[in-house]
Amino acid sequence: MADSAATQEFDVLILGGGSAGYSAALRAIQLGYTVGLIEKEKLGGTCLHTGCIPTKAYLHAAELAENAREGAKYGINTTLESIDLAGVRKYKEGIVAGKHKGLQGLLKMKKVNVITGNGRLVSQDSIDVDGTVYKGKYIILATGSTSKTFGLEIGGRVLTSTEALNMEDLPKSAIVLGGGVIGVEFASVWNSFGVDVTIVEGLPSLVPNEDPAIIKTLERAFKKRGIKFNTGVFFEKVEQDANGVKVSLADGNVLEADIVLVAVGRGPVTEGLGFEEQGVTIDRGFVITDERLHTGVGNIYAIGDIVPGVQLAHRGYQHGRFVAEEIHGMKPTIIEDINIPKVTFCEPEIASVGYSEPKAKEKFGADQIETTEYNLAGNGKSSILGTSGLIKMVRVKNGPIVGVHGIGGRIGEQIGEAQLIVNWEAYPEDVSQLIHAHPTQNESLGEAAMALAGAPLHG
Repeated sequence: MADSAATQEFDVLILGGGSAGYSAALRAIQLGYTVGLIEKEKLGGTCLHTGCIPTKAYLHAAELAENAREGAKYGINTTLESIDLAGVRKYKEGIVAGKHKGLQGLLKMKKVNVITGNGRLVSQDSIDVDGTVYKGKYIILATGSTSKTFGLEIGGRVLTSTEALNMEDLPKSAIVLGGGVIGVEFASVWNSFGVDVTIVEGLPSLVPNEDPAIIKTLERAFKKRGIKFNTGVFFEKVEQDANGVKVSLADGNVLEADIVLVAVGRGPVTEGLGFEEQGVTIDRGFVITDERLHTGVGNIYAIGDIVPGVQLAHRGYQHGRFVAEEIHGMKPTIIEDINIPKVTFCEPEIASVGYSEPKAKEKFGADQIETTEYNLAGNGKSSILGTSGLIKMVRVKNGPIVGVHGIGGRIGEQIGEAQLIVNWEAYPEDVSQLIHAHPTQNESLGEAAMALAGAPLHG
């Protein structure tokens, strides 16, 4: 319940305590508002409990497994004895519990009134939480997303990412339905843990939203790692029994494995929450807003995964801050989805922000686009780490860099400068004047910019 049972009216009332909701709460408190934050499960939402944080913990464990296997290559005679999945889970759960405790403490310290229970919008300024009605001058809807299942029954040997993070034993083999971010991350982890993995992706390639140069490099790397994939073919049927699962594909092939991971994306959580009854526009489950995240109804805003676009925790954070500042009349800057940084934490990692080459040509005209690719083979730190890959930059002719794309071990750490380059509309000539520390992978951004400016140093 709220800190005080009498406190049932707030300046800002937020439905959902995930990345978007709690960041809206913290920014609104900073700006002097009273805030009620309603959450039915655990503060931190999908990202903290079943998404970003636990999956990245598993990916780090997978990296350690690979390092142990490959130690001899570096003169370090390590061998991989076994994978203790219970131990990996314990490590993951420790990280999650620590972050959860920290978040609870932060919200308490900042005096956010956390209301535990199931909320439902019952008027343009009221939310009913298990029979108690709370009012807000401003309402922010932040109810998040859940795994799509394409109508498949989840249970037994058919899992979503949530169940996959809590498995007690490693399977010998796994089929992953979906070759997007979630699919390739789990395939990468399981392959490092010694599982025989096959990905099924209906679109023509893995990570279909990435630049073609990135896709080509990832697919080559996955083949080298022994991760199998069927692209350009949809699955038709999934059957399970006590011994395993069978996945029938549209081309007539049948795949068999111990488990199936359904990783076909995430859908918005909006059904049965009273949104439409209050006049909020819903399209395929998503809340439709204007560009400033207002629903067009009263003082009701929507943020995070329920708003159409990329479903990323950091987009949720940005939405939360944005709406709190919008309410305060600060007219915050709109960040277009295309310019939100994205990282896929498989091995090799993928980092991208801005336009891919095909999308840039579509937007600005094919004859107005110039690109360069810098091969990480020329980067000292990448060679030390034993990774290959590339950085690709896309610019408008005589204009700014509108896309930065990278693939390689640990390359996700370079997304910070990449997103500044794109969002500050830097020219290659600007970036090429800046000094990038040696020896770092960060130098590869400088090298790509120099090449795009027509003056490559090491290429």
